[in-house]
Amino acid sequence: MSENAERAGGAPPTVSEAQLLSVLDTAVDGIVVMDDRGRIILYNKACETLFGYTADEVRGKNVKVLMPADYARAHDGYVSNYLSTGEKKIIGIGREVRARHRDGTEFPIELSVGEAKTPDGRQFIGIMRDIRSRKQVERRVAELQSQLVSATRISALDEMGAAIAHELNQPLTAIMLYLQAAKRKVAAESNDGKLVEIVDKGVREAERASQIIQRMRRFVEKREPERRQVFVPRLIEESLELVQLGTAVDGLSVEIDVPEELPEISIDPVQIQQVLINLLRNAVQAVREASIRRIGVSAAAQDHDIVIRITDSGGGVPAEVVPTLFKAFSGQRKGGLGLGLAISRSIAQNHGGDLSVEPKGSELGAAFVLRLPIDTTEQSSQDEEGTSS
Repeated sequence: MSENAERAGGAPPTVSEAQLLSVLDTAVDGIVVMDDRGRIILYNKACETLFGYTADEVRGKNVKVLMPADYARAHDGYVSNYLSTGEKKIIGIGREVRARHRDGTEFPIELSVGEAKTPDGRQFIGIMRDIRSRKQVERRVAELQSQLVSATRISALDEMGAAIAHELNQPLTAIMLYLQAAKRKVAAESNDGKLVEIVDKGVREAERASQIIQRMRRFVEKREPERRQVFVPRLIEESLELVQLGTAVDGLSVEIDVPEELPEISIDPVQIQQVLINLLRNAVQAVREASIRRIGVSAAAQDHDIVIRITDSGGGVPAEVVPTLFKAFSGQRKGGLGLGLAISRSIAQNHGGDLSVEPKGSELGAAFVLRLPIDTTEQSSQDEEGTSS
């Protein structure tokens, strides 16, 4: 006797029954036939793959064995209500529901239920399609759409930022000119040194505001990379100023160890400033909820590199996050695209350097290490001149 014949109840199958059972066992979708008490009569091969139970294990059992607990509790009531009132809740209507695997995991399926009247009573046929892969694609598409919207918004803000910086620079220039004129007049017509000092401070603050706006404008401008010799301490100082604008963290202390005698390096200052600002902002974010709110910035010449370390007193980087930390769209930081660190490492590597992390953890927080090569060409030529002389 064939396996299909046994599934049909042990009687030798007719040709049509054999064909039916063959179709059921070769169907891609899971098919379950149950009686009006919810007991499983037929359970095809696709169901064995889908749920992890064999046909022999579930035949005669209530179909609730394939359902999550919340569905199982309500199932008998739905069947009883339909049999007594004829009101259809699922029968004849395809819908997305959750199913339960043998190992307890739940997964989404598309379920269609039909009804058949047989000499043995009413029977219900459930056809189930695994939609996990489709749901993953849908989630990924939704994520990409969200990221595209955010990227478009950021692009618009870049353009607005450059325009705003340009517009603000004009009134600031006028303010500086007025203050300078007032300073000259006060100095010429009054002996009030305190008033001259106050006006002078106003001029300096207006100049400082203008410089900050110019840096912001350079930072958001879209332009081709342009490398030149840059004094690292000044670049770090400007980056800190930009980060501290609008960054209010109670009790935040910033420890700086950047010697003035560092050699100049050949870099694109806007791109490297982008890296520094991203790392500094991340550090500030990491210490917001920490008991000790401290970030550190240090720089030193090591071998043929300038090494810039940015540390924080936050909780560190979890070990499971480290392998994907520098990958695009990793989504490790709430509210971000997950692009900052990926782009920062790319910029560093395009400069012949690298960006790495020392996770540490506990109270020591994380340390991000930016390495940038020192341009030794000029130094080598100077050494050669010194030797020849």
